Amino acid sequence: MNTTSTAAAIDEVIRERRSIKPDRYNGQQVPDDVFRQVLAAADWAPTHAYTEPWLFLVYAGDKVKEICHRHADLYKSATAPEKFNQASFDKFQGMGDKASHVVIACMKKGNNPNIPAVEELAAASAAVQNMLLSATARGVASFWSTGGMTLRPPMKDALGLGEHDQVLGMLYFGYIDGEPPAGKRMRPMEDKFVWQ
Repeated sequence: MNTTSTAAAIDEVIRERRSIKPDRYNGQQVPDDVFRQVLAAADWAPTHAYTEPWLFLVYAGDKVKEICHRHADLYKSATAPEKFNQASFDKFQGMGDKASHVVIACMKKGNNPNIPAVEELAAASAAVQNMLLSATARGVASFWSTGGMTLRPPMKDALGLGEHDQVLGMLYFGYIDGEPPAGKRMRPMEDKFVWQ
């Protein structure tokens, strides 16, 4: 293995990853065998004591629109009438209209009392990042959303998660026409990395 070219390829994928909202997707389906490779990358995230605390609920085909409609319905049922916003309901309902796959990313807390929840959360988040990078490497756009009901207790309850489990977000995947947007950072590296 040529470590220099491997490192350069990995660095490029990391720099090219973008959050691209599903309304930019073109409706083309990601083949399931390609998407399984994206999921397989998630399974190689670092994990303390091999707890592997990630759970990914994967929706494809007709199930994509179904889960988006369920999300919108959950928002409507859990929102007081005076706070209900029809535009938000419509947005949640239509999020999957052009997406190929939707994944609900969860952290399922293991039963090892020596592993703190923050480590389980970090491991599950690393698994999500692996998935996003793998998708980017395969030309698949992605968006990690925490909007709507995603992080609220009714979503957790609807998914049958336990008390110490947590929803990390809804991940949308699909293809886009044209080039992804240019990347940017808001602060210089020197402000965020302090050599000791």
